[in-house]
Amino acid sequence: MTVHPPVTGHCDELQDALTAFRASAHLTQRWGERLATVLTGGGRLLAAGNGGSAAQAQHLTAELVGRYRDDRPPFSALALHADTSSTTAIANDYGVDEVFARQVRAHGRPGDILILLSTSGASANLLSAADAARAAGVRVWALTGCAPNPLMAGSDEYLCVEAPTAATVQELHLVAVHMVCAAFDAAVERGTWRDGDGRR
Repeated sequence: MTVHPPVTGHCDELQDALTAFRASAHLTQRWGERLATVLTGGGRLLAAGNGGSAAQAQHLTAELVGRYRDDRPPFSALALHADTSSTTAIANDYGVDEVFARQVRAHGRPGDILILLSTSGASANLLSAADAARAAGVRVWALTGCAPNPLMAGSDEYLCVEAPTAATVQELHLVAVHMVCAAFDAAVERGTWRDGDGRR
C-alpha cells in the first residue's frame, strides 16, 4: 500500500481508490434503472446508515424527494435515521440493534428497496435491518467499505469500496449516490408521464 503524506495525501488516496472503484461502478447504472422502475411504480426507497453514512443516506433520499439536477416529479424515499422520535424511542424500548429493523417492518413493502451504507460493513443495526427487509420481501442493496464483510453477505447486491480510510470510503459512497441518481433521472426521463405528480 502506498503511504501518502498527511493532508494533501488525502487527495492521492482518493484518486487511488477512485481508480479501483471505477471498475465496479457500472453497478450504479443498474441500481438507478431498477430504482426508477420501483419508484415510478409506486414503490419506496428506504435508506439507513450510522454517523457519516447516515448523512449519505439522507443525501440520497433528498435527491429523490427533491431533485438531483433537472426538475422532475418527487418520489418516495425515507432516511430511517431522520425520524429522531422514532429512532430514540425504538433504541430505548427495543435496543439499538432494532432502530432500523423495526422501521423497515413498519414502512417496507414487498418490492421496495432498502439501501444500507456502512464503511465497516459490520454494524449490527444494519445487519438486523437487512434481515428484516428480506423477511418483508424488500430488496437489500449495500454500499460498504472493503470486502469481505457481513453486510455484503446479507444483501442481495453490494458495492464495496476498497480504500484505506473511512473518510475515503464515504467520499466514494457519495460518488456512488450521485451516479445512482444520474442513472435514475435518465431512466425516468425515458418514461412517458401523464401528469405532473409522477403517475403514468
